[in-house]
Amino acid sequence: MKVPKEIKTYCPKCKKQTVHKVSSPKKGKARSLAWGTLRHERRTKGYVGKVKGQANVRKQGKRQKITLECTVCKKKQERLLGGGRTKKKVEIGK
Repeated sequence: MKVPKEIKTYCPKCKKQTVHKVSSPKKGKARSLAWGTLRHERRTKGYVGKVKGQANVRKQGKRQKITLECTVCKKKQERLLGGGRTKKKVEIGK
């Protein structure tokens, strides 16, 4: 899926149509003190075998997201592309 670098769309903060800069959302920092992370660290302390975890099911297609940033007020919003799940990857164009 090809997406232009800039899109003119509605901004909920400005309450009008403005030009938005398009980017792909980045993964945030891992929470080192989250309950699941601490539990995994506890279980893998010392000489351990395999720790039982969640079954890794591979999705056929991911939800393709883009981040839109308003050039006027700098408010960011996320938007899903292609309805639901799709195998097509987002390509930010010229």
